[in-house]
Amino acid sequence: MIRLDLKREPHWLDLGHGVRLHMRPCTTALMMAARAEVQHTTTTASTASESAGLRSAELLKALARLAVLDWEGIGDSDGEPAPLTDEGIDALLDLWPIASAFESAYLGPALLLDEEKNAFGPALNGTSAAGPSTAAPAPG
Repeated sequence: MIRLDLKREPHWLDLGHGVRLHMRPCTTALMMAARAEVQHTTTTASTASESAGLRSAELLKALARLAVLDWEGIGDSDGEPAPLTDEGIDALLDLWPIASAFESAYLGPALLLDEEKNAFGPALNGTSAAGPSTAAPAPG
């Protein structure tokens, strides 16, 4: 069963390290807009896995640029509160602990829908654990 209790109003997201982001709700339209923003970007990656990582990071940054309304706990080089800018959001998400926390806290609840959408549980592990045998025993 899908529960329709996802956040519908802007809310604060605590990412740790004193960083808080005021976020728009993670909607289908917002996710599609972020995907469209990075759809035609090219990478200079030398391997397929590096290319996938760069594209995932760009998608996360695009989503944040569209969704972040305000922030707290972000300072400039002088320790003064930094203004919210697209460049600042990109720089913030270049920090792995912040990017990981953002992905888990912001996208996590929406991604749980993938786990909830199937009414059937996963099949049991093992060669014969998933169901009863349908073949008769071989004559001995």
